[in-house]
Amino acid sequence: MATDIKETAHAVEAATVMRLLPARPRLLALGEPTHGEDALLAVRNDLFRRLVEQEGYRTIAIESDCMRGLLVDDYVTSGTGTLDETMRHGFSHGWGASAANRDLVSWMHAYNEGRPASDRLHFAGFDGPLEMAEAESPRQALTALLGYLSLHVDADLLPGTPQTLDDLLGPDARWTKQAAMTDPTQSVGQSPEARQLRLLADDLVALLDTQTPHLINTTSRGDWDRARLYGRTAIGLLRYHHGMADTSPARMTQLLATRGQMMAQNLLALTERGPVLAHAHNAHLQRRKSSMRMAGKLLEWWSAGALVHAQLGQDYAFAATAVGTIRHQGVDTPPADSIEGLLYELPEDSCVVAPRRLATALGAARPTPRESPWFGYAPLDPGHLTDPDALVFVKDVRQS
Repeated sequence: MATDIKETAHAVEAATVMRLLPARPRLLALGEPTHGEDALLAVRNDLFRRLVEQEGYRTIAIESDCMRGLLVDDYVTSGTGTLDETMRHGFSHGWGASAANRDLVSWMHAYNEGRPASDRLHFAGFDGPLEMAEAESPRQALTALLGYLSLHVDADLLPGTPQTLDDLLGPDARWTKQAAMTDPTQSVGQSPEARQLRLLADDLVALLDTQTPHLINTTSRGDWDRARLYGRTAIGLLRYHHGMADTSPARMTQLLATRGQMMAQNLLALTERGPVLAHAHNAHLQRRKSSMRMAGKLLEWWSAGALVHAQLGQDYAFAATAVGTIRHQGVDTPPADSIEGLLYELPEDSCVVAPRRLATALGAARPTPRESPWFGYAPLDPGHLTDPDALVFVKDVRQS
């Protein structure tokens, strides 16, 4: 069996990944089993560079705030701001402190120098403006959308004014209370003002849609596309806040589903302008239903990857990443009878594995599920080995 497994493994190269796919997908997603490890992000960077240069991908999207990501895109495409400012303000979840993310942004900026606008590489965040403990105020998205429309459509068509927004929004601190994540009574999401804002956001997006020909002609497709992002974000945030105020047993499931929906909508919008590379946790990109246990209850929802795959079909491809060890987090050598343990015996430090060929090589053998001693790492589920189109294996994740 060891020989058969070895024959399924190849170097981590663009050509290797593409050979596992029937055709170049419009969206190629690379997952990771944990966050915050620059060693894994370095593998991502190298693979994405090759895919950009060899396969013509022109957008790199990561699991970060979609609104903040606009600052990064401005920097890499037109040099707006400085690298330090971009890393400080252009990422959520603390990702801006990552040396590997800094390397990625620097390379994208350098890649674009001297290139025509039509051939430039774009950056995008595709997560909502959400953190584990809180959600942002919808002010930025609503204000940006209203501002765009105010400049380019008849004032009589506008459903509100900046003062209307300010009156309904109130102080941002009302929206960003961390206590609201665990206590629905602390959320403003189902207040009369929030309900009015949901109607107002819907009217603004409807106006944006009905004025599409005029707006593209008088501004640009890029500006109009950003306005659509503002609209999606405003509506998604207001829906998320509404869910935070929910007291039903389905509250957390709905919040997870709303986040997945926001991610999926952003990814699908990005594919409208060309081929996209995306990077996030494996759980966000898998095709099957996602699940987690919270307070002893099993929560299940459709991930962004599942939602995108349902619409794109073979134009969506997913490469999962698995690891052998993360010793600085207490994740030591994997059990020999687990998927990770079998791959750990391979001589390469990293490799790309064909999941279907690996499943064939295993035959009737049923690998043991690996259990993680650290909450921040999610091992592969051997029962869903063939869910990804490719499997990137990194033998030892060393501390940066």
